[in-house]
Amino acid sequence: MTTTADRTGPAAAARSTSTRPLGRVLVTGAASGLGRAVATAVAAGGGRPLLLDRVQPTTAETQGSGALAAVVDLADTRAAERAVVELADAAGGLDAVVTAAGTDSCGRLEDVPGEEWERVVTVNLFGTAAVVRAALPRLRATRGRVVTVASTLATRALPEASAYCASKFGVLGFSRALAAELAGEVGLTTLLPGGMDTAFFDGRTEQYKPGPDAMLNDPAAVAEAVVFALSRPAGCEVRELVVCPAVEPSWP
Repeated sequence: MTTTADRTGPAAAARSTSTRPLGRVLVTGAASGLGRAVATAVAAGGGRPLLLDRVQPTTAETQGSGALAAVVDLADTRAAERAVVELADAAGGLDAVVTAAGTDSCGRLEDVPGEEWERVVTVNLFGTAAVVRAALPRLRATRGRVVTVASTLATRALPEASAYCASKFGVLGFSRALAAELAGEVGLTTLLPGGMDTAFFDGRTEQYKPGPDAMLNDPAAVAEAVVFALSRPAGCEVRELVVCPAVEPSWP
């Protein structure tokens, strides 16, 4: 027999279908690509983007949302931690973090200078960890959420992409471990996006660029998936989310 208490108690609250307000969302890599698209989607969804990038990330799409911005290179992980704290404090708290910043350096292992190879891992993996670490006290206070950005190349390796694959395999492992560590305290979603039509491929030699027939996702469509994960009702989490072009061969 179902009683009124059964329908209105804590268990019922955990099953609420009401979406969660976005609130104050810190986005790394917010000046371009997926990060900019996420910041735009957050502002459009009534949230307040807190923008972080190594160049000035303020964009017209976030005007009027109360957006705040800071410039920092995630390769300097201690500076990244300070920037997160300063932005969160300026906003009066933090409700979510999306770690969209990323970089790459293609080539055979012996041909990529050591400092370039290590920068990829530092920005993509260590930078992600530094940002989340700095945000955690404030996210615990709001029972907030994190979306880490890995890649479909976190599960499938390609030649001449050892730094990128190593970093994104690392982000996936880091995220799975952290999700278990934070269960019930802070939500965590790992996004595994496929190829997107962004400036990420600019400046590469032709052999490392998508071909003319490549099917790439609009980053705005991927950003909608991020907002979906952030806005799930209390007690409901999207732990891992693959968003790739329908014809992309890199998944599974």
